[in-house]
Amino acid sequence: MKTIKENIKEIKMENAFYQAVYGIEKEGLRTLSSGKLALTEHPRQFGNRSFHPYIQTDFSESQLEFITSPVTSIHETHRWLSALHDVALRTIPEDEYIWPMSMPVTLPEEEAIPVANLEKREDVDYRHYLAEKYGKTKQMLSGVHYNFEFDKEFIERLYQNQTDILNPIDFKSAIYLKLAKNFLRYQWLLTYLLGAAPTGDETFFKNDQQGNSAPRDYIRSIRSSHYGYANSDDVSISFETVADYVADLEEAVSEGKLSEEREFYSGIRLRETKTVHELLTKGISYVELRIFDLNPFDAFGMSEQDMQVVHLFCMLMVWKEDTATMAEVREGKKMSDAIALEHPNDVTGFQNEGLDLIAQMEEMVRETNGTEVQLDCIQQAKKQLIYPEETIAARIIKGIEEAGSYLSFGMKLAQHYKKEALKRPYSLRGFSNMEMSTQLLLFDALQKGLKVEILDESEQFLKLDYQKHSEYVKNANMTSKDTYIAPLIMENKTVTKKVLAEAGFKVPVGEEYQTKAEAEESYWQYENKGIVVKPKSTNYGVGISIFKEGASFEDYQSAMDFAFKEDSAVLVEEFIEGTEYRFFVLDDQVAAILLRVPANVVGDGKHTVKELVTEKNKNPLRGTNHRAPLEEIQLGEIEQLMLKGQGFTIDSIPENGKRVYLRENSNISTGGDSIDMTDLIDQTYKDAAVKMTKTIGAKVCGVDLIIPDYQKPSTVDCPGYTVIEANFNPAMHMHAFVSEGKGRPLTMGILKMLFPEVIN
Repeated sequence: MKTIKENIKEIKMENAFYQAVYGIEKEGLRTLSSGKLALTEHPRQFGNRSFHPYIQTDFSESQLEFITSPVTSIHETHRWLSALHDVALRTIPEDEYIWPMSMPVTLPEEEAIPVANLEKREDVDYRHYLAEKYGKTKQMLSGVHYNFEFDKEFIERLYQNQTDILNPIDFKSAIYLKLAKNFLRYQWLLTYLLGAAPTGDETFFKNDQQGNSAPRDYIRSIRSSHYGYANSDDVSISFETVADYVADLEEAVSEGKLSEEREFYSGIRLRETKTVHELLTKGISYVELRIFDLNPFDAFGMSEQDMQVVHLFCMLMVWKEDTATMAEVREGKKMSDAIALEHPNDVTGFQNEGLDLIAQMEEMVRETNGTEVQLDCIQQAKKQLIYPEETIAARIIKGIEEAGSYLSFGMKLAQHYKKEALKRPYSLRGFSNMEMSTQLLLFDALQKGLKVEILDESEQFLKLDYQKHSEYVKNANMTSKDTYIAPLIMENKTVTKKVLAEAGFKVPVGEEYQTKAEAEESYWQYENKGIVVKPKSTNYGVGISIFKEGASFEDYQSAMDFAFKEDSAVLVEEFIEGTEYRFFVLDDQVAAILLRVPANVVGDGKHTVKELVTEKNKNPLRGTNHRAPLEEIQLGEIEQLMLKGQGFTIDSIPENGKRVYLRENSNISTGGDSIDMTDLIDQTYKDAAVKMTKTIGAKVCGVDLIIPDYQKPSTVDCPGYTVIEANFNPAMHMHAFVSEGKGRPLTMGILKMLFPEVIN
């Protein structure tokens, strides 16, 4: 029979060898700063657990479970895991943390440990059954389940290149069975490398129903040893064939050894079907690897390198020519148990076999044109076999002894990880390369349990699902709720003005020019008049120049150059006296109003304008490319032209208290400050902004009004405003995180508009 190794070499699919699908299920206890278990309910902000695809509870109400969707790279898996942790850490109460260790925190008496409060009675009953059989304390162990699926095309190509197994389902299952048997035979190596539970709090052993006392010394993994939870010795499930696996598991359930199939606590489980019996007809689709402790040195419980080690190990298990017998599988279980009980600083008794496996792994990677990252990962594993003090478990011991206790070590990490998650509340780790409004929408969608698919990351294009209801969102607020023509109207400033003027709204007087020469010929119309020069179609305030007192011909020419860089047509409009406000209209309501103060610095009599700008840009809320609530102030041509009008250069030293403006336009995207005005501005202006948005045919719109006196009501006969622009895709992050006043989170409102059945 042709080996998989031979098959792969024949069809030259070395690159496809490493393609796979991954998914992680990671548990973590909610804990208080005291190191005690948090006994509060699962936060309601997480939405309904009956459908939440990402954040669940495991055995206990206090035990979070993070579930990543199946994705095709380890990096992608880890970024989703990091995003889910950001969501959880910012949602749980301020005085709660996620415990980073597999061994639990200080536990109360058994009866006080809360079972998960789930909607389905059978799920609650199952947890009470586990509590009765194994004890609640054992169920408070936390770990990582690693779901692994071979690339379907890879399996299909292998099947086509052999004749020994005629049925494609049987062929696929044969590969997974080979993986499963070899995994169980050699799993001790992963226990050695990734074991991370050398000790625990005394309350774990105090409540042990089996009467186990704490180990006298550190061991590699309490969770993976007989101190952890495992099935009773009379539960014996064969992996020899799919039929044997199904028959043994069904028999164990029928005889009452297991209450149901999911109680089977093997280090690997054959998965995909709803019931194990369906494996006989549908075959194995993926495997669930269940032996992994939490790595406390990774903020999310399992590092990308850990995941890479597991992947390479799995590939080696099918690359190997031999397949373990069931007798060898049983021997492998004994070896893993022995490894779990070793002192982490001791050289393992199985070092020679481990080094041989590492050598085989390296050979496999080289023969299949693997990456330098994979080879480096293998060398790190080899180093840990030779120097056990490099293993996770040994490093934990060192950390515990330096911190003074197990609880102190764990809490220090837990507090650090929460601090990191809270450091940039406007950013979602894993997706910080995306626009911030999109990150905020992703955060809310993940929190509430909407299924998220990123269709095009660079274009900020998402698909959101709840049951059979799907919505597509671009840039976090462009949705199907807007008419098709609405963004096209708003993109064209001339059309916007005409549409709004015809509807009776007050707009500024102005002209449109197709060429610079044409605009220059009309300069005489604007000489000594306040004007605004801006591109016909633009967003984010790009290319705009404002001259309150009129512009010299040279400055007028420069403004034209700036504007024509952004568009093929330019508008020149009258300058309107008053203050500009951004009204964010969402689903026929004004959700937020912002006063945007143009980019500025305040002199101290000591530092230059350039130095003052550098200092102001250090604010953690400032960033670039719309990735932070406030944009860094630039010192380009437009800013220097603005300084010139005030008698300054970038090297000038303004007197103490002197406010120097670097932009005339007040867009946050060009360095402006933000002040929330939502509760202060008269309702008549809000009503006008909503009517304008409806006139355009939009559900989401950023309406810019200039208002001389926002407390004086606006009337039809005497409108107290002039509408400057209506913007599609208006920035939302600047309303959520303001320089002054109350932040107005808006992305949840977008989700409520799209999914009123979920967000209420």
